[in-house]
Amino acid sequence: MLKNDIKKESKETIYQSLLHLTESLSNDEKEWISLLSNFTALLKQSFETFSWVGFYLLKNSKLILGPFQGKVACSFIELGKGVCGTSAVERKTIIVDDVNKFPGHIACDENSRSEIVVPLFINDQLIGVLDIDSYNYSNFDEVDKLYLEKLTSIITENLSRLNYKLN
Repeated sequence: MLKNDIKKESKETIYQSLLHLTESLSNDEKEWISLLSNFTALLKQSFETFSWVGFYLLKNSKLILGPFQGKVACSFIELGKGVCGTSAVERKTIIVDDVNKFPGHIACDENSRSEIVVPLFINDQLIGVLDIDSYNYSNFDEVDKLYLEKLTSIITENLSRLNYKLN
């Protein structure tokens, strides 16, 4: 087995365990802000290569900083700007291997090298994005995309149950 295969397998194993943990973390939660806060902590402590994990939530046609783990971050991001704003407008997950090569990248942390952003929806309505950064180039791949989309689906189902509304 190649070294990369071992690495991917262990990443996938971590994500599989996070599916169950996220379900149990979410099911009894009564407060949306606590749910998002604990989820960011769970992701950050599960992956050494994640330098920043957080939510940007849609409010008044801007992405507003929500619960996060990591260094101080940008307070808001315009739709269509940077990786987060682009993901929100395109309504799709974006993986960036080298943030310095992404047109219009917003550098909240000058040490970030790669990023993945997953849009969040309730009833097909965009409510925000999950943003994860790494100090490593090419840190994120299709395994991350697959499992982060599954995990955020669990989160948004529970946000819907909690009648989430930021406005």
